[in-house]
Amino acid sequence: MYALVEDNNITQIITNPKTMVIGDVRYPAKIFQLWSQSELNAIGIYEVITDSSNFKDEKWYINTNESYAFADNQVTRSWGTATPKAHADSLWTQEDSDDGDLPDDKEVGDVKVEGLKTTLIRTIKQQASGLLAPTDWYVVKASEVSDYSVPTNIATYRASVRTKSNEMETAITNASDTPALETLYTYTRQEDGSVTRPLGELPTLEI
Repeated sequence: MYALVEDNNITQIITNPKTMVIGDVRYPAKIFQLWSQSELNAIGIYEVITDSSNFKDEKWYINTNESYAFADNQVTRSWGTATPKAHADSLWTQEDSDDGDLPDDKEVGDVKVEGLKTTLIRTIKQQASGLLAPTDWYVVKASEVSDYSVPTNIATYRASVRTKSNEMETAITNASDTPALETLYTYTRQEDGSVTRPLGELPTLEI
């Protein structure tokens, strides 16, 4: 990515090499491959340097729009301070009702916008349900056939899925803020070479 700087102002961001008209001169797209940085700089074209120190994972944060600045013969692309996404639900309030903003199908105290905790817990429930589904037939058969019982390993597995799912949901519920939620999901390499996250994983069935 390049930028065209004229009179110390960025006038154009160039995402792909192209023919450029600068002043009264037309330059072919090949200059981006053939010219040195100093030669490009001499006609006002600068390679954009990205500073992503403020850019955060969009799963957890709302980033600002990117901005470009020219200083000390360098064009920098950067972002402002990111805002954490809400970790808790926001609710419809009496003020919303008084202002006429409360939808007809909602009441004061109902969820207005779901926070990260709600969506993350829903995902855990869906994942646990998906893991249990292939062995549901054992439970159905046991309820319908009097002399049949769920194999011990299947019963143990299903219980472990529910236990771990509940533990994960509790950890999410107890997270104090969005950074704490992000930490739960952040994988790190351990001394034994394994890569784990504080939230852990739902168990899988070993046949």
